[in-house]
Amino acid sequence: MKINLYLKQLILLVVATVSFNTATAQRKTQQFDKSWSFEQSDVSGADKVEFDDSKWKVVDVPHDWSILGNYDHNNATGRGGGYLPSGIGWYRKRFTLDDADAQKRVFIEFDGIMANSDVWINGYHLAHRPYGYVCLNYELTGHVNFGAKGNVISVRADNTIQPASRFYTGAGIYRHVRLITTDAVHVDTWGVFVSTPQVSAEKATVHVKTSVVNQGKQSQKVVLQTSLVGSDGSSGYSAESTQMIGAGKAITFEQDIAVPKPVLWNVDKPFLYKAQTFVNINYITIDKASTTFGIREAHFDADQGFVLNGKKVMIKGVCLHQDGGAVGSAVPLRVWERRLQLLKEIGVNGIRTAHNPVSPEFLDLCDKLGFLVMDENLDTWEAKKQHAENGYGQFFKEWGMIDTRDLVLHDRNHPSIVIYSVGNEIHDPLGDAAGFKKYQDLQNLIHENDGTRPVTMALFRPGISKVYTNGFAAMMDIVGQNYRENELVAAHVANPKWKVIGTENGHTLQAWLAMRDNPYMAGQFLWTGVDYLGEADWPDVVNGQGLLDRTGGWRPLAYQRQSWWSEKPVVHIVRHQENAGGGPVVADWTPTDFDTYDDARVSVYTNCDEVELFLNGKSLGVKPRNSNDSPIDFTVTYEKGTIKAIGRNKGQDAATEELKTAGEPAKIILTADKGKIANSWDDVSYITATVVDANGVLCPQADKILTFSAEGQGVISVTDNADLANQETYTSPVRHSYKGKCIAIIKANAPSGKITVKATAAGLADGVVTVDVGR
Repeated sequence: MKINLYLKQLILLVVATVSFNTATAQRKTQQFDKSWSFEQSDVSGADKVEFDDSKWKVVDVPHDWSILGNYDHNNATGRGGGYLPSGIGWYRKRFTLDDADAQKRVFIEFDGIMANSDVWINGYHLAHRPYGYVCLNYELTGHVNFGAKGNVISVRADNTIQPASRFYTGAGIYRHVRLITTDAVHVDTWGVFVSTPQVSAEKATVHVKTSVVNQGKQSQKVVLQTSLVGSDGSSGYSAESTQMIGAGKAITFEQDIAVPKPVLWNVDKPFLYKAQTFVNINYITIDKASTTFGIREAHFDADQGFVLNGKKVMIKGVCLHQDGGAVGSAVPLRVWERRLQLLKEIGVNGIRTAHNPVSPEFLDLCDKLGFLVMDENLDTWEAKKQHAENGYGQFFKEWGMIDTRDLVLHDRNHPSIVIYSVGNEIHDPLGDAAGFKKYQDLQNLIHENDGTRPVTMALFRPGISKVYTNGFAAMMDIVGQNYRENELVAAHVANPKWKVIGTENGHTLQAWLAMRDNPYMAGQFLWTGVDYLGEADWPDVVNGQGLLDRTGGWRPLAYQRQSWWSEKPVVHIVRHQENAGGGPVVADWTPTDFDTYDDARVSVYTNCDEVELFLNGKSLGVKPRNSNDSPIDFTVTYEKGTIKAIGRNKGQDAATEELKTAGEPAKIILTADKGKIANSWDDVSYITATVVDANGVLCPQADKILTFSAEGQGVISVTDNADLANQETYTSPVRHSYKGKCIAIIKANAPSGKITVKATAAGLADGVVTVDVGR
């Protein structure tokens, strides 16, 4: 039977390949990012075709104009928006369409416009959309010209009404744009939904729902073929269905495809497949779509927490806002790739998209790198929040369901997404029928559009709102709570059939033990993974609760978290900055004042069985790992030199780390996180400048003014450091080192060549590094 099944699938694939003529024009997707005219003000008549924009600045998108402005305590964005400017921005782009496409349907897709956007094509108003995080798809058909007569698309983004957010949002067309042309009969927008209802090591059933729309004037007999291809090139799995679609109608095809011995998607080996969809009429392929997915079985359990492919997996998550530090909200993909790779190294395997829809390429990265995602829609419903009084609450009643629906339709094929969240610390009353209905409507809406994933929300102070006892939590698929982990533990003890998860958690030992020691706790999401712009009190402009600072530097919190979450042996040394245990924890052996520092309180973070500490080669003793995962503490009489820790498992050295005392700053060392970059908007290299002594030891107190320059086939895009109060313009090539470090982000501006980056500072030897340019 198996042989017959495989043969049938193979024959079907071959027949489909030879039977349908794919040489005819199909769907065309054109990147639409280049050469937009931009004006940072409100302009009357800019929606009209004849408007003269010749004096406007020409920019490429993604483009965040707010991050290019100056920090000012009086800016209307205030604490939440990071004190960066707000206002109105206009974008216009001229383009032509081929005469050959005159009978095609034409669409434009924006991955995000911040915010309150209006879009016109040739003076015709397409739509208004308040929420700046959702993907927008507008049809241009009937309003465009083909051939020599051109077209003008105009976009207005209005961020004047402030404060509108508790964290930095950016401003403008800050994500990618695409122009799409299709046949009259085509796969509908976000019309393919791939799920895996049956999964085992021996066989998986892949269920594909495809909505095909007929915008033509007559009925059509449509043959839909779906073929599955693995990322390793494996193929041979396909299905074919035929239906009549009336003029102006849409039909949903449902197909089940068996995949023998599938390669399963998981956090360690995130294997991906593509579902290739062919829409055929009269043996001609008139549309084609490709959908990436993973084969995996995921569910939440009241006893085991979260289960992936039959195994309990602890979700070790972090919350992330969408900004990329110095680049603002227009974030090159490499910025996120680097951040996610660093978080993986710490031991993180989960991401909560706090508190809004994210870009599609961000989710693509999570699929590729093996993260478990909580996909969140909103920070507010109707009730206002402090420092965001003019935010989304005013739009929720009209747009809340629409924006949530679009998030699900847009995101539901990503295997990384395992749960949806419909709100963060919602302040609307949750003890009455209206509050119950708002949640239930959102949860039901998600189930209607994606019945494969559960829904939660980040509950706010349930002890006060009484949601654990008034019936509200009982209707949630998964009960999620921010902080107060002991309350969530108690709620599960009282309601052992509840499935529970920490939706936002602190960095404390107590919070970690609440998950470590209670197997029913599905996971936690730390606040936060990376520092973010906004939600800061002046003169700070950055919130500094991340495991990583915004340049990618590790905080001591990250070292401790790695000792709890990493599977590899870990040992890290930290000390209190001031004498006798005073001040914050730092990871260096260079006191600010040698004369007053003699009583060093040292802690070692480790997951090894035991640790031995050495000072200048002399053993200070061996101590076992603490059963409650608290640090191993030593009191050390300070000496200049080298402090070293060796972690051992079963008596064998497993991990080691040493810190050395720094001398006077002598030179700059430049390192590139990526030695070769492409001439692509989404590719960058981080150049880290480290101020070191003559022996190459980091000087943690060095505060030097560095000037970056680049020669060759690239430019300095932005510079930055980890200082929470850094208010210097990011596009400046001049940056002061903070705790001995700062960064420059470089981009290529030619297809091939080299970029030589130099950093200079008075009294220091220059630093130089070279990065190649090419594919």
